[in-house]
Amino acid sequence: LLTATQVARAVRPTEPKVRFAPVHIYLDSGDKPLAAYQFELKATTGRIKIVGVEGGEHAAFKEAPYYDPAALAKDRIIIAAFNTGRDLPRGRTHIATVHLQILGDAEPEYELDLTVAADADGRELPAKLSLERGDTK
Repeated sequence: LLTATQVARAVRPTEPKVRFAPVHIYLDSGDKPLAAYQFELKATTGRIKIVGVEGGEHAAFKEAPYYDPAALAKDRIIIAAFNTGRDLPRGRTHIATVHLQILGDAEPEYELDLTVAADADGRELPAKLSLERGDTK
């Protein structure tokens, strides 16, 4: 004889595995000073929810960047920041960390799309965007 609790446990679907992980975003502006950027991050495989965004390491981009809240509903994020100061980073710079909730066992694959990177005069820079997974920056 089964109790109602046993039946409820037997028919309740198993909840997906959930874990949290950061993705660190880097932008390499070569020998040019970086004053502004905009990029998009999305998962091409796996299921994610974006739960937070924090700034980078250089003082010019230490504050949390701007992002499009409407894009979060589609499990993607568009992030942008600018700095009009004189102390701007050059070379490979950690510009942001995106905190994710990963649903299920599949390891997500990510796509980064750099919309623009610019110097303090508003000139577009040929820059390279990359990411690193995990707790270390």
